[in-house]
Amino acid sequence: MSPPAQVLILDDDRFFCHLVRDELGRAGLDAVAEHTLAGARETARKLHPDVVLLDNQLPDGDGLTLIPDLLRANEDAKVILITGFPSFDNAVDALRDGVHDYLTKPVDLEKLRTVIRRALRTGELERIEQVARRRSAEERDSSALVGVSAAWREVEALVQRFAAAGSPVLITGESGTGKSLLARSIHYAGPRAASPLLAANCAALPEGLIEAELFGVEKGAFTGAVATRKGLFEIADGGTLFLDEVAEMPPPLQAKLLSVLEDGEVRRLGSATCHPVRTRVLAATNLPPEEAVASGRLRRDLYYRLNVLRIHLPPLRDRPDDIPPLCRHLLMRLAPGRGARLGPGEERLLRLYPWPGNVRELKNVLERSLMLQDGAEIHPSRLLEAFALPAADLPAGGDETLLPLDELERLHIHRILRACDGNLTHTAQKLGISLSTLRRKLRDEPTAAT
Repeated sequence: MSPPAQVLILDDDRFFCHLVRDELGRAGLDAVAEHTLAGARETARKLHPDVVLLDNQLPDGDGLTLIPDLLRANEDAKVILITGFPSFDNAVDALRDGVHDYLTKPVDLEKLRTVIRRALRTGELERIEQVARRRSAEERDSSALVGVSAAWREVEALVQRFAAAGSPVLITGESGTGKSLLARSIHYAGPRAASPLLAANCAALPEGLIEAELFGVEKGAFTGAVATRKGLFEIADGGTLFLDEVAEMPPPLQAKLLSVLEDGEVRRLGSATCHPVRTRVLAATNLPPEEAVASGRLRRDLYYRLNVLRIHLPPLRDRPDDIPPLCRHLLMRLAPGRGARLGPGEERLLRLYPWPGNVRELKNVLERSLMLQDGAEIHPSRLLEAFALPAADLPAGGDETLLPLDELERLHIHRILRACDGNLTHTAQKLGISLSTLRRKLRDEPTAAT
């Protein structure tokens, strides 16, 4: 529960301050009164008030001179000037100086409460807008495509070409290749960048909720539908809707999705009225879509409608040249300011690994390395299975049994660590050692291993 808003009353009329403070208290607002500029400056530094009721005629100066100090204490503070000497010029000067609203004495308390509520609501909306802008900027930054390989340059070229279009895009590729990242890149590279980008995972949503989530629901449509609610198509109107794992959508809803794509209208669950939408659809599947159609998981007509434009993301094993720049990019995002980098020989080892989990697996391995390994240089290959020691580094014939005992132990620990999906507690239990011993063995691994 958020704390009540803080209101600072600055007026040399003590009776007026007492009256206003009581009135605001009944409205659930915390109010503090000061009668001089000096007292108000000190209180503002301590309280960081959300709203300030300011008289411009004070014993020790002009109340308007306090505004810079108030905004330094809380740049979102709303100043409401209350004066007994109103004039048009004074009002203009006050608004120019940063005053949010302007009232004249005698003040109607009901009107004052309304003005304060309006000022608080304005501040709340401004904060929401700031958060939304910051989140949008972060999402835009996180949508950067990273790679240098020829295959990746082809993907980037298609993104730039398709971004300006309004047609659906079908994104294919193995799990973990970055299909959601590609969808964000298409959205933010095009004319809809300032509009909403929403996403829905069709495999993660319960079948009974997918229709209401995507298309909306009318009040009373089913038990528990106590209010009319827009679906993602309507909320994203003018923007983009990313449908991940679209082949997992139940066939009846695939037919409804096709209808929305064809007609540009959505009908909420339980409603007879259609609502026009201008939402662009980006869809993704980790199944070869032709196989999904042949097996009946994806409607043929929906496939043709989604497959207007298509981008295939190659697996990471087919573009090893992208691994070094990806590592640098991910390390900067995972540990900003740490200066983390790959240790000697790591790039070669990471290029040799087949990465069945693609970029998602690479990110997880880097994140675990940052947590388990101290210093700026990290050695993520140590968290991979025995493949991290390529055949060229094994004894003649590739026989692990001819390795030194400590190296065999290291390989065994990392096999178990990978089998436990990086969970140290489970790994220690499987190995029959304490968690502290496992941490020490991982920490003390020799750099020469890479």
